[in-house]
Amino acid sequence: MPAVFVTPRALRSLSRLHPWIFSGAIAKVKGAPVSGDTVEIYSLEGDFWGLGAFSPESQIRVRVWTFAADTAIDQDFFRHRLQQAMAGRVSLATAPVPVAYRLVNAESDGLPGLIVDRYADFLVCQFLSAGVERHKAEIVAALSELMPVAGIFERSDTESRHKEGLEPHTGVLAGKEPSPLIEILENGCRYLVDVRVGHKTGFYLDQRDNRQTVGTLVKGMDVLNCFAYTGGFAVAALAGGARSVVNIESSATSLALADRNFALNNLPPEAVENICGDVFVELRNFRNSGRSFDAIILDPPKFAESRSQLERASRGYKDINLLAFKLLKPGGLLFTFSCSGHMDPDLFQKIVAGAALDAGRNGQVIRVLGQAGDHPVALSFSEGAYLKGLICRVA
Repeated sequence: MPAVFVTPRALRSLSRLHPWIFSGAIAKVKGAPVSGDTVEIYSLEGDFWGLGAFSPESQIRVRVWTFAADTAIDQDFFRHRLQQAMAGRVSLATAPVPVAYRLVNAESDGLPGLIVDRYADFLVCQFLSAGVERHKAEIVAALSELMPVAGIFERSDTESRHKEGLEPHTGVLAGKEPSPLIEILENGCRYLVDVRVGHKTGFYLDQRDNRQTVGTLVKGMDVLNCFAYTGGFAVAALAGGARSVVNIESSATSLALADRNFALNNLPPEAVENICGDVFVELRNFRNSGRSFDAIILDPPKFAESRSQLERASRGYKDINLLAFKLLKPGGLLFTFSCSGHMDPDLFQKIVAGAALDAGRNGQVIRVLGQAGDHPVALSFSEGAYLKGLICRVA
């Protein structure tokens, strides 16, 4: 088996069970591993540290499969890891149907680069690293054995594939192709999801608990829902008793599906206003016209795909939060999020605090939010805590 020999600095990270080895931490390579090959990991002194998947195109050169020496990376390995992941989602798997939840959360479930989401009777997978791409057949076979469903569909069409030297790929992996829209049930609300071309795997499952929280806090309020997508937060807000919701979304297709979700939940159409446009522009239009709201939700897409984009992303977060603070009525609530993994939680709070200051508003953080429990974060892998959220109340 090929092998990599890593620097003492890398060993300090590995000793904490962190699963990534960066290219600069590899002192030498034995053999000629190619993309997805399993390599042994050694110190410069020749001590064994684990097995990992080699990715010659990525800055993350090795993703660790296991720190145990007596393990084979085969179908039994993947079956065992998948069984462990499923065991942690038993309560979700037995929730009222049609269920929707994350079944496998990549590194935090011991399967680096693998995302598996369940939508009713379909599994939607993303193979985002060279290692899981190499072992796709074994993983799909194990999934089919452990969770018989109508079909398994691939959505490996993200930017992270390019960083691994992999081409995007979508399509049926097993069973039948999903219908254009799949209905799911979440906290008593019904949603139609397009798993074939929708964002991520079709729906923002990581916001499940936060949608429920919004629904409990906005009764009787006029709500502005920015980056609305297919209306997830809007449905939860109206179902929770919000007086009205204004949705801003740049995609007319997404807003059309949002309208179907409102109708699916028998929500009053007169309580909804949809604006197809750019959030940054529309927030300025509201500011200039003097319009205000009791609650505002900011759930933007990832502003920073890499650390080099963090400064630009920070300016974007500052801009939309500043405008939102200006639009809030006294006592209003701001639900603000960042899904950029490179955005540190402390930095995000400082950005929001700076936005409030520049807007001339005093505020309080009344709750810190994160991703739902089916998106666990391994204690050894803090990078897994990508979703950050704050509920702020303004004076």
